[in-house]
Amino acid sequence: MPILMYHNIGYEQGSFFVSPENFAKQMEYIKEHGYEVITLDELVENIKSKKPLKKNKVVITFDDGYKDSLKYAYPVLKKYGFPATIFLVADFTGKYFTGTGKEFLSWDDVIFMSKNGVSFGAHTKTHFELGEPWDEGLAIEEITGSKKIIEQRIGLPVDYFCYPSGAFCEKAKKAVADAGYKGAVTTNRGSVSFNKDVYELKRIKMTNSDAVKPFSYLAKL
Repeated sequence: MPILMYHNIGYEQGSFFVSPENFAKQMEYIKEHGYEVITLDELVENIKSKKPLKKNKVVITFDDGYKDSLKYAYPVLKKYGFPATIFLVADFTGKYFTGTGKEFLSWDDVIFMSKNGVSFGAHTKTHFELGEPWDEGLAIEEITGSKKIIEQRIGLPVDYFCYPSGAFCEKAKKAVADAGYKGAVTTNRGSVSFNKDVYELKRIKMTNSDAVKPFSYLAKL
């Protein structure tokens, strides 16, 4: 039961981008090979109820909330009727950083997508890392503050959290649970079958090269 992790869908070079063409091929592969895309909510409810997960199920997630997810990813997700979760850095939403060329979804974008099959989670307020050393005051504000900001903006509950840069510790997990989140995802590689802790869900980072033979990882499951 893999949770797929995307970042940029575009033409920016680096280890975190997937071109629009290759993203479309990857989604086509999911459809044509009989995989069912489910929500994080469905997955977590299954884990908490200890119900066995059937094969050929996939969860799709995006980190950071880049503008290109609306331009390139959303039309493909809509075409196939695939749900997805985007984890927003609350204070970056609606911003454009000239130094890096990074553009993030606007709140209007987020509201539009939230009404059309995309759910939103929190990725802290400022992409603040939650590993050791642990700064409790700042960490709690980043975890709870991002949830509050997004919920106020979209008028919907924010139930899931993503640890920035994959950095977390037991204190972070407890703080996320105490803030009212139902679960949290990491950047640790692996499928859900290897981890039943809903506050430490492993994911598979998708890269542009995965389109050469799309989802060879899935074929082995």
